[in-house]
Amino acid sequence: MHEAIEENNPYRQYQETGGIINKKDYESALTRAQDAATTTEDVLVKQAQNIAEFAGIELHNEKDAPDPRVVLYGVLRTDAKPEDTAHHHSQMSDQRLFAEALRMLGDTASLQKLIAAYPNISFE
Repeated sequence: MHEAIEENNPYRQYQETGGIINKKDYESALTRAQDAATTTEDVLVKQAQNIAEFAGIELHNEKDAPDPRVVLYGVLRTDAKPEDTAHHHSQMSDQRLFAEALRMLGDTASLQKLIAAYPNISFE
């Protein structure tokens, strides 16, 4: 019974793929990404598209809404580091932050493409 609960725990699965964002920020970012689906800034969309294209990741952008992976990347990128926090995801490189978005959404196939495309970046 306990194993079934663990299998359905998205945060646990995120951590198992190497995710490092704390649970509170993880849940907050996913919630805000749902609300921000049509308001992601163009520059953030373009940055995520460039990273994905370089890695060979196909995005599924709609006319009125960018790909959910792009939206979540935008939410994470615009997060401000709290003053009382030593380490925060806003300090990550764009590629590393895009990897966190892929992990959070469970897109392990795209994550592997990203890691392979950027061999000089540590994604752990």
